[in-house]
Amino acid sequence: MMGKLRNRLIPLIALAALGACDSKTPETASESQALNVLLIPADGGTESGTLADYRPIFDAVGKSADISFDLKVAQSYGAVVEAMCSGNADVAFVGPVTYLQAKERGCAELLAVAVKDGQSVYYAGIFSRKESPLHSLEDLRGHSLALGDVNSTSSFVFPLAMLLDAGIDPVKDLGPLRLTGSHANSLAALTERRVDAAALSFDSYEKALREGVPGAADVRVIARSEAIPYPPIVMGSKLPAALKTKLKDAFETVDKAPGVSPEMIRGYGGAQVDRYDAHFPPEKFESAARTMALLSDALKGEILKKSSER
Repeated sequence: MMGKLRNRLIPLIALAALGACDSKTPETASESQALNVLLIPADGGTESGTLADYRPIFDAVGKSADISFDLKVAQSYGAVVEAMCSGNADVAFVGPVTYLQAKERGCAELLAVAVKDGQSVYYAGIFSRKESPLHSLEDLRGHSLALGDVNSTSSFVFPLAMLLDAGIDPVKDLGPLRLTGSHANSLAALTERRVDAAALSFDSYEKALREGVPGAADVRVIARSEAIPYPPIVMGSKLPAALKTKLKDAFETVDKAPGVSPEMIRGYGGAQVDRYDAHFPPEKFESAARTMALLSDALKGEILKKSSER
């Protein structure tokens, strides 16, 4: 099954994002150099969004372990996989699906996963506007839906799996499909009435509520996914063993490090978390792998084709 996990639909244009990171050989990387960190565009790929979410935790780890990090945001989820596999990124914040794609290619290993209230999970959702007649997945038949990036766990893979599990063919049974590239863009498409429903993570939705994004308070939840392993931070598989150990130790103990405040321990969507687990079992991502397998390459191709129709 794992042989099917690699997504053949990663856009070739993702390679252009590799120039965003300084090239260096992973085997020669050390803490004396700034480690290149690449972040999936979970907040629309904006410098002020995703960077602001993750800079606090990397500042905290850097301060506690005397490691320098150079953070950049990729233009797509696929670009992060390519950067990890080419050695242009040493560390990355990714979604579970993106991690599995890079892991299958031998490019990435788990570094740490955030923990909040004793758990390392999050949820995908499908949302509609409160005044709309859409209250359930069944109500979506014939209506338009915004999805995020084709490699996104919670704005593409799990929402589509939820539809399939409900007996709804997203290609045949839904109206227009719109691939927006990010959670924030999908929510905007919904609140601006460009689509009838939108798929995004609850973390992204809750961030929009916290920040007072116009229209965010005027949407309802149609469906909520099963628990998904929390989006991990990963590291390049070819980094020196001593550096891998130092990174793991730094993330594992950052919440107790001198001079690090609780407000710096942040995760997906900029939400404050309790700590980071650098010993999170990789096998806990098997549920995401099984869900990925439900979406065949043929089905993804049909969805991409439908989303390009106007």
